[in-house]
Amino acid sequence: MKDYAAGGFTLPGEAGYEQLTLEMAKKWGADVIRDSDGTKLSPEITEAGYRIYSTICIIREHNEFARSHPDAQQQTFLFSEPQTALSETLVIHPLDGYFDEQFEINDSAEAMAYWQVWDRTENRILSDKEWEYADGRVTVNHCTLYHRYSVSFLAWRIWEEINMYNHTTNHWQSEHLRQLDPRHPEAWKYLQDWLRNWCEHNPDTNVVRLTSLFYNFVWIFGSDMRRRTRFVDWASYDFTVSPAALKAFEQEYGYALTAEDFINKGRLQATHRPPTARKRDYMDFTQRFVAEKARALVDIIHSFGKEAYVFYDDSWVGMEPNGPYFASVGFDGLIKCVFSGFECRLCAGAEVPVHELRFHPYLFPVGLGGLPTFSEGGHPEEDAEAYWLHVRRALARQCVDRIGLGGYLHLTIGQEAFNDTIEGMAKDFRKLKDLHSQGAPAELPVTVAVLHTWGALRSWTLSGHFHETDWNPLIHINEALAGLPVRVKFIHFEDVKNGALKDTDVLINAGKAGDAWSGGDAWKSPEVVSEVTRFVAEGGCLIGVGEPSATEGGDSRFALAYVLGVDQDDGSFACHAPWEFAEEKAPFYTAKECVGKTEGIRVTGPDTQVLLACGNTPLMTLRSFGKGKAVYLGGFAYAPEAARMLLEMLLFLTGTDGSTAGLTDQPLAECAWYPESGTLVVMNNSSEPLDVNVTMPSGMTQVHIDAGEMRFVCVKE
Repeated sequence: MKDYAAGGFTLPGEAGYEQLTLEMAKKWGADVIRDSDGTKLSPEITEAGYRIYSTICIIREHNEFARSHPDAQQQTFLFSEPQTALSETLVIHPLDGYFDEQFEINDSAEAMAYWQVWDRTENRILSDKEWEYADGRVTVNHCTLYHRYSVSFLAWRIWEEINMYNHTTNHWQSEHLRQLDPRHPEAWKYLQDWLRNWCEHNPDTNVVRLTSLFYNFVWIFGSDMRRRTRFVDWASYDFTVSPAALKAFEQEYGYALTAEDFINKGRLQATHRPPTARKRDYMDFTQRFVAEKARALVDIIHSFGKEAYVFYDDSWVGMEPNGPYFASVGFDGLIKCVFSGFECRLCAGAEVPVHELRFHPYLFPVGLGGLPTFSEGGHPEEDAEAYWLHVRRALARQCVDRIGLGGYLHLTIGQEAFNDTIEGMAKDFRKLKDLHSQGAPAELPVTVAVLHTWGALRSWTLSGHFHETDWNPLIHINEALAGLPVRVKFIHFEDVKNGALKDTDVLINAGKAGDAWSGGDAWKSPEVVSEVTRFVAEGGCLIGVGEPSATEGGDSRFALAYVLGVDQDDGSFACHAPWEFAEEKAPFYTAKECVGKTEGIRVTGPDTQVLLACGNTPLMTLRSFGKGKAVYLGGFAYAPEAARMLLEMLLFLTGTDGSTAGLTDQPLAECAWYPESGTLVVMNNSSEPLDVNVTMPSGMTQVHIDAGEMRFVCVKE
């Protein structure tokens, strides 16, 4: 019988807690010990026989260099809140409302060339003669009364955002760390020399764990605690900007970017909006730069006989794991912190030798939203169990190589329930990993394509963790798909034109009108609309959620209304009588509590079956179109029942026998069948014990599983 007590686990150690570190390493079966931000490892730990990860953030902890080379610090475009002119002269303080410990105005001559002052009422850029700057304020002269004016300007980022978060969360009193920009030649030379010196003086380190690379995701703090986070976007490129970057871009592309290309009328270039052609150019430009510099760092690390792992979160911008340049860097491993299943799939699918997950909750006193995770009143074991229910179902479909934790190990003292929970999770992970090594889990002959603006570049993500983007139905669909026994791919609209639907069984489009996930103006392409129409008419299946294919200017709000059998009334049809309907029984399992409502939805004709409704608003519909079928959902909220509903919907639409991959008779239970090892994994996603019947290719298997349990059952086929 195999021993699953050790291996594949990274433990955060802590100097001053040597005995605790070694005890927890044994309990959790760690084979690696790492440091965390703000901690060190003593020789008693590094010489205990474990592999050692050392965490470095290459662009911070260089305050002395930053003070002597202030122009080497990172920057961003910011904008002042529009102010109304009540006289002919208006004074604007650009940084009003921003956290003054995070930003300083860059009013150098080089930066001022990119400043813009706007009359937002007229949508007009003011000439240099209409405004002046001095002593941290902009004076607009000869204003048009009652027009609104705003300043777009460059600012230094004087506090590295993750260090800022750690300080404010953990109440640190240490010096604020700044960040350097590798586009600055002196800074780049300094960073390379610093890394060589660091590698030379850390001989015990086996793996250099880069806390991402150069540019953090955009996280803009405000001065008012009622709006502490003014803006956050996990995949925004706004923090990569500088005069040096703008000049290099113009030289390469032949046209200049302006402040407005980033500020976008104050909306910024948020990832959930369809990108402009200029943004796509700038992203590709930045990705190539990041990959080139990252490759140089990896080469330095390798020259000292060490491996280079990179943390996907924090300063990851420009390092798209599914982008065209990631593999060229040569990382030895990718580490991803996870709350959910779709994040596991994102990590597991990256082109890199080792895939590692950093579990939540982190060992921090306070967790998400200020919850007292490891403080008085906290129950970290409950958090760990809740996240594990999401993570394990994804790992059952596609496993990774390693798991681990981050933070401050001393917080586990007195947390026996949490410590036991992590021990059990680690053993279950090792069992799953072993099953995958013997052969892949059975998969249904169903290929699902998720269609949005970003396509494969943003596979399995919407630019953030689940808790940051749960307002969009697509992230919930991704979470459901992460644990289903189907093939999933992510495509964009150009892919549709180029034949991506040829090997697709079900196409999903979900989002809100005009966003990057629904598609916005991409649906104005006759080629895209006709190709999707052909796909369904010839036997393919379509699932639309929320406001799929929504656009303006056509004869319908949804470009695919005549395929879906529903459309959205934006008020244009107030005088048009709607079709009456009666709810019909769905031909598959439904969970009404997981289906949302989108206002204004109406059926387009009598051949649309309404399966769920809220008053006169359809929530779920079904329509045959040619040889294919289309389902519309007003919304989709992930829960175990929602995942089961989506699975049964896919089975019905494609006419597939679900038992070929194993199918439970309980919506709150899922399974994965590993034919090579003859093992059935049954997962109870509820807080109650269940007696589950699993239909297998050879017949029925009965399994009893306790609340929240994942059971491994030997089945002879």
